[in-house]
Amino acid sequence: MLGLWMLRSATMLPAFWMLIFLGTSIGLSETMTREEKSKLRNQVLEMFDHAYQNYMDHAYPADELMPLTCRGRVRGLEPSRGDIDDALGKFSLTLIDTLDTLALLNKTVEFEEAVRRVVTDVRLDNDIVVSVFETNIRVLGGLLGGHSMAIMLKESGGMVWYRDELLHMAKDLGLRLLPAFNTSSGLPYPRVNLRYGVRGPETRTGTETDTCTACAGTLILEFAALSRFTGDPIFEAHARRALDFLWEKRQRNSNLVGTTINIHSGEWVRRDSGVGAGIDSYYEYLMKAYVLLGDDQYRQRFNIHYASIMKYISQPPLLLDVHIHKPLLPARTWMDSLLAFFPGLQVLKGDIRPAIETHEMLYQVTKKHNFLPEAFTTDFRVHWAQHPLRPEFAESTYFLYKATKDPYYLEAGRTILENLNRFARVPCGFAAMKDVRTGSHEDRMDSFFLAEMFKYLFLLFADEEDLPFNVEDYIFTTEAHLLPLSLSTALNSTPPMVNNMGEEEMDDSNFEWTCPNNRLLFPDPAFPRNFREPIRSAVDKSSPRPALQREPGMGLPPLRAQDFMANNPEHLDLLRRMGVSLIHLKDGRVQLVQHATQAVSNVAAEDGMRFMQEMMELSSQQQKEQLPPRAVQIVSHPFFGRVVLTAGPAQFGVDLFKSSSGVRGFVTVAEPYNGCSELTNGEIVAGRIALLQRGQCMFAEKARHIQKAGAIGGIVIDDNEGSSSDTAPLFQMAGDGRNTDDVTLPLLFLFHKEGNILLEALKEYREVEVLLSDKARDREAIFKGKALPGTLLDGNTDGTEEEDCSMEEKDHSSDVSEPLDQSQVTTQEQPVEGQESGTGPAEGGASSYVAVDVGEEPAEDEDSSSRSVDSLMADWQEDLEAFKQMEKDEL
Repeated sequence: MLGLWMLRSATMLPAFWMLIFLGTSIGLSETMTREEKSKLRNQVLEMFDHAYQNYMDHAYPADELMPLTCRGRVRGLEPSRGDIDDALGKFSLTLIDTLDTLALLNKTVEFEEAVRRVVTDVRLDNDIVVSVFETNIRVLGGLLGGHSMAIMLKESGGMVWYRDELLHMAKDLGLRLLPAFNTSSGLPYPRVNLRYGVRGPETRTGTETDTCTACAGTLILEFAALSRFTGDPIFEAHARRALDFLWEKRQRNSNLVGTTINIHSGEWVRRDSGVGAGIDSYYEYLMKAYVLLGDDQYRQRFNIHYASIMKYISQPPLLLDVHIHKPLLPARTWMDSLLAFFPGLQVLKGDIRPAIETHEMLYQVTKKHNFLPEAFTTDFRVHWAQHPLRPEFAESTYFLYKATKDPYYLEAGRTILENLNRFARVPCGFAAMKDVRTGSHEDRMDSFFLAEMFKYLFLLFADEEDLPFNVEDYIFTTEAHLLPLSLSTALNSTPPMVNNMGEEEMDDSNFEWTCPNNRLLFPDPAFPRNFREPIRSAVDKSSPRPALQREPGMGLPPLRAQDFMANNPEHLDLLRRMGVSLIHLKDGRVQLVQHATQAVSNVAAEDGMRFMQEMMELSSQQQKEQLPPRAVQIVSHPFFGRVVLTAGPAQFGVDLFKSSSGVRGFVTVAEPYNGCSELTNGEIVAGRIALLQRGQCMFAEKARHIQKAGAIGGIVIDDNEGSSSDTAPLFQMAGDGRNTDDVTLPLLFLFHKEGNILLEALKEYREVEVLLSDKARDREAIFKGKALPGTLLDGNTDGTEEEDCSMEEKDHSSDVSEPLDQSQVTTQEQPVEGQESGTGPAEGGASSYVAVDVGEEPAEDEDSSSRSVDSLMADWQEDLEAFKQMEKDEL
């Protein structure tokens, strides 16, 4: 009976929605008791309260919370983050996005108060350019979801004062988005000015030519709901026209769509096709439009696309992009985290087996890295290391549990909860991860975290009696907003879609998996487990830890370039005689450029060419020997392990990657600060971790001096003012070209901004204890055997969060205690110190150049001016280059 899905009335829709989740219970996984589920459900509520209340206390009416600095993100007042900021419109984004979450979590008092605030405080006529896609799914969807909940409560006897105010605001916003559709194709411009539209210089938009497929194809649910709530068909008509155009422009042989399309000509700009960033919710909305609106052609289109996805893109458990014109040719060898929604969509489709397989792969990657990296390779290694607390994996976990009732997925949900509390929780909310490998944070808590994550986690652990209404009467938008299925019978003046698919495409065999069928889904009760086991083994075997790297040049004939030191006057004179000049770059590296005509003789010119070649070979060798980033974690009061700074490793000394516990100790500044001679404060440095300034001698020499003084580790801080891991590649410290086996302590490198944060902490608190390790440790591991400061991670919901330390942090300044983990490692190429190299012409004759750090350049004598942490954070720049296109397409 589950194979029947031909809906035409509102009375049938809720019944279907219940049927789709009726799966056979699997009894092979260990059953979770009601008490355990209740404890986890209460933990979800406590975590939501922590995030929501901190937004209201520290950020509202700003669009989003900055959880590390405990303030609101106001567009124009914070450094621009590029396209990400297009979601911000000065309309209290997080509050609107959270409305129906409050209702679902049975927080009716807070919901009513939030509705009053939105109605009273929020303005939609701001002179600001916003993303049509983000504004639609977050703000329009949030207003409609809030309206749906307000109507539901009013019908139950509450909110008697409500007079459709949220719906009026939704229509106002819809009208402000309509100018974006003024194109010959019907595809909307990607951005619109809320006050002026898209035409004219005052709009500061309307010149774009491209948009992503998801951006144009993820409108129908919200726009159709708006039309049917208000009786005005114009909104649904525009969204339907955009979908029709995308369907017409699909590649007719593969039946796939590209990622980016020209909104005027309809030509595909990016012809790669997948189910992740840039396309994902286009497929989702085709299927859900059928469920919500009852138009069978949405179902037919989805099934045709789905058949091609499973034929070309799906390589269970992988989902790999292909070229739409050559679908058998892979377009890339990595996957992005947004595709984690797809198993949930497959559950709604009824194709459970590949859903189980892909979800299991994602779960194993999550357990390996604590969170899903923003992108990861086919052998499950990190490709882009960021994780902005995306909810897609939790979404698929919820839908798989609803379909199978397998308690295994409850355990997956428990893992999500624990990782959020251990690694992302901070005193003012939850912070996005800058690097899942090191545990460093980003001062960011996107609105979708409150809109989606806590909905799916609460539903996962909730029993039917815990819910204030029947969720089967609603459909989830891509932002998890709730729209009532009764809209299918609301007034609809939109003409039906034209059947232009052709007879051959209407073959019923395309639709055989339209809805789950008990006989096929679960041939035996071990069905889910049988498909999980081999995938778990494959992930475990495919992602080994990187092998220990050897120092550059070891085992090779000696190279004269290795003997060169940039602070040696004799070496500099030899360079000049060979026609080689030395240039200090802003990022602290040294660039060598040779002009053969400037050498003192032909023999010297040949020596110079040979020297440059040796230097390039040395640089190339260093480039191959990349080491992962390391972590400096501040564990003393008032930070207690929450603050993590990403550090560059050394290619000598103790390898922290092989240390299970890392090196822990109090920090102190070495004297002399450059560490280039025997320390004068050796008795203080002994037993501690020494802080050193970069410059004036080799790294290995600094290490030997602090080791002689009895230090247990060292941190070198860049002397190049303004340098930051946000804007510079990962820095690795090379040896001095000689045997460094005598160095037996760990040495890490911090850029200037990160180093200054550590120095500011030392200045304010005098005694600062840090942990040097390969990655951030969770707080339970750090304080093993001791009372855990801050909120306990055992599901405590008594409201005593952050204990006394939070009050003390406020006394000192929350800007000191929490933004200190604002560090990041670029997740693409990570150059070894001075790896940049190349050859090319220069004026005046034959020349060659190589940009390498051949040694420590002379440091400036002037001290860096002391700056407050507020000031340091104010000009902190986000590193978005690694995944700019992904963020542009869809965040």
